[in-house]
Amino acid sequence: MGFMDTAKDAVDATGKKIGEIADDTKERVSDKVDELQADAEVKRAEAERDAVHAKNEHKENLRDD
Repeated sequence: MGFMDTAKDAVDATGKKIGEIADDTKERVSDKVDELQADAEVKRAEAERDAVHAKNEHKENLRDD
């Protein structure tokens, strides 16, 4: 029976390892998605800032004329 117990333990350990790898992969993907969303938000904010700056500059030029 010792062989069967050893084999069962090996299968259990392998299953746990596969589960850990799956969880790690899921977490990495989630982190990457969060990173990409944050980058997109920054780019959107920068574009809005640039648009406001351009609008204000245009208004200032109209006042100067």
